[in-house]
This record gives sequence, C-alpha cells and structure tokens, in this order.
Amino acid sequence: MTEPLARAVTTPLLYLFILGDVLGAGIYVLIGQIAGVSGSAVWVPLVVALVLAMLTAASYAELATKYPRAGGAAHYAHRAFGPFTGFVIGFCMLAAGVVSVAALARGFGGDYLGEFVDLPPVPVIAVFLLVLAALNVRGIKDSLRANMVATLIETGGLVLVIGLGLWVIGRGDAEPARLVELGTAERGPVAGVLAGAVLAYYSFVGFETSVNVAEETKDPRRSYPRALFGAMATAGLLYLLVGVVAGAVVPASRLAESSGPLLEVVRVAGGVPPWVFGVIALVAVANGALLTSIMSSRLAYGMARDRLLPSVLTKTLRRRRTPWVAIVATSGLSLGLALTGEIAVLASTLVLLLLIVFAAVNTAVLVLRKDTQAVPHFRVPSVLPVLGLGSCVLLATQIEAAVWLRGGVLVAIALLLAVVHAVVTRRRAPHPDASHADRAAG
Repeated sequence: MTEPLARAVTTPLLYLFILGDVLGAGIYVLIGQIAGVSGSAVWVPLVVALVLAMLTAASYAELATKYPRAGGAAHYAHRAFGPFTGFVIGFCMLAAGVVSVAALARGFGGDYLGEFVDLPPVPVIAVFLLVLAALNVRGIKDSLRANMVATLIETGGLVLVIGLGLWVIGRGDAEPARLVELGTAERGPVAGVLAGAVLAYYSFVGFETSVNVAEETKDPRRSYPRALFGAMATAGLLYLLVGVVAGAVVPASRLAESSGPLLEVVRVAGGVPPWVFGVIALVAVANGALLTSIMSSRLAYGMARDRLLPSVLTKTLRRRRTPWVAIVATSGLSLGLALTGEIAVLASTLVLLLLIVFAAVNTAVLVLRKDTQAVPHFRVPSVLPVLGLGSCVLLATQIEAAVWLRGGVLVAIALLLAVVHAVVTRRRAPHPDASHADRAAG
C-alpha cells in the first residue's frame, strides 16, 4: 500500500514556494531579450504575460483544490480524458521539469560561478545536483525553508534594482519618455508586444509546479488559492517595476546586448559592487533548480501512483515520507542531460511543452465539472478556462518553427510510450470471461 505524503506545507511556505519558483532566474536575463524584440516599453509585454498566465493559474487553483494530489496536470488529464492523455501530459510536464533542472545546473556551473572561482563544469554540475537531491530527500519542509531564504534573497535583489532605478530617475539621469516606445526596426508595436510576451511568459511559469505539493499542504482548499494568486500578484508587481526602471534608465539596445541586463541598471546608478548580482544570480538559479526538482519528483511519484509509470517510483522513506526513488530517478536524468546538452538546446522547448500542458489543464477544468463527488473546492467562472485555452493557442503561434520541431520529437516520444503503456496494461488486465470461469470452477 502506498503511504500518503506528509502534510507539512503551510500557506506562507506555499506562497514563498510559488513566489520563488516564479521569480526564479528568468527575470535576471530576460529583460534584455524582451527589450530586443519589443522596445524600451518592456513593462507592456510583462503585463500582458501576467494576465495570460493568471488565466491558466485560475484553472490550476480549481483543480488543485478539487484534487489535492501529487501528479498535478497528469492527474487532471488522467481523470478528464483517461490514462492515455494523462500519460502524454504527464510526460510533457516531467520532461519540461527534468530538462529545466538540467539547464539550470549547467547555468550554475557556468559564467556566474566563474565570477568567483574557476572550476571544471562536470564536477560542479554533479555536486550541485547531488546537493539538490539530498535537500529533496531530507523533506519538503526543509527544502521549503531553504527556498524561503533564497526567495528573500532573489526578491531583495529585484527590490534593490527597483530602488536604484528610481534613484536614477529621481536625479534626472533617466529618460521616462522611452517607456511608451513599443516596437523595433524589425517588428511593429503589436508584433513586438506578442514576441515580448512569449519571452515574458517564461518568467511567470513556475506556478504550475506548486500543484504537485498540494497533497502536502495543510487545508489546500483555503491555502492554495491565496498562496497562488498572492505570489503571482507579487511577482507581477516586481516585474512591472523592474521593467519600468530598466526601460527608463538603460536604452533598449544596451539592454538587449547585455547578458546581465539588470547589472546595467546597477552600473548606471553606481554605489553597489557588481559582484553582488553574481551572488544573487547563483542563488536564483539554485532555488529555481531546487523547486523544479521537487516538482519533478512529486510528478513522477503521482504518475506512478496512477499506474502511468513503474510502481517502484511510489516508494517513500519510512521516517521522512519523501518519494526517494522518484527523486533519485529524476535527478539522474537531469544529470545525464546536463552533461550532454547545452543550455540553449535544453531550454528552447520548455515554453512549448508547458503550453501543451496548460491547454490540457484549461480543457480539463471544464470536462471535470461533471464530477460532483469531489471535495468542496475553489471554483472559477467558466469563461476563464476558455480564455486560458485561447491564450495558449495565441502564444503557440508566436513560437519559432525550430522549437516546434524539437518539441514535436518529445511529444512523439510521449505518444509512443503512451501506446506501449496502453498495450501492456490491456494485456495485464484479466479477461472477464476468464474471471467468470475461475469463479465457477471455485
């Protein structure tokens, strides 16, 4: 019998979990890329991305409180559409999580760490992932305590940038007029906003990982919506202010050319050592990897419990009740990917995979409205999942063909494995006639 996971997550811990995962490492590098495609008014695509992300977040809020189980999107798709679709969606989510951890591990062992010490990347990546796995195995409460500290550091870094930017604006060394400049030489205002929104959308994803710890949350019906919408609103406000000060203080061309765009704001302001942001970036990368590794292991555990993956992944430690086999398996896959792939290759398909998952979740909300036996839960107006599905389609049309090709390969693998799983399951199932004959013989 599979032992239940320990309910140790309070509303504040869940809020910080979501906030830390949403903030992550993306905002420290994406502002420049957003400016490169949308112009100096980077706050506009950030707001658009927040609105689109909130639509899907609303669907997650309903489903996470209706079915507070590890497994997240895979479990919802399984209940709504059956095991085949559940397997495909779960595989897409699991692949995105494992690839994300691998990319972040390579990022941790790259240029940011090189600011302080010169070490070969392979042992750095291996030790980094080993420490993450140890934190994960130790227990979600300890992992979330580490996340609490890291999230405060990440948030403090963004608040520092905002404060320095406002100081530059106040002393008259900025150009606020740039904040209405939309579009570039290659793209008009509308196309620029849409292209920027795709990049900015990546900065807001992360909320979906939290549904995999709903089973470990105390009173998820009340805690989850509060923590989710509170964290999204907090991240949105921080991103908006960062976009405003970055666009006003630093020209779009300079932001786009920089690999550390927030560092450009610090340099213009003066008075703060640039290495400070090296430390903050490393904390952000490590925290994002920790939270994503928690999600991946809980998702693998949940899929195994739904018989979509081998049952060995449901094994938990007797004392700590953490899914140790799932943690070891997902960490091992991330290590293999991190040692064999570049960051750009690993990260390029994440948004596409998540859009596929989000489309399924928004649809599952409406399909599962027929399930009246579920526990009392948070409910959203039906128009929001419909708009959420439309937002996924809109953003998918903005993704480049090369990314579609790579993502298509992963989806094809998921479909193939789902077919194999369906065939194996059907063969293992006892035939009704045989069961009847056995009972008659008895």
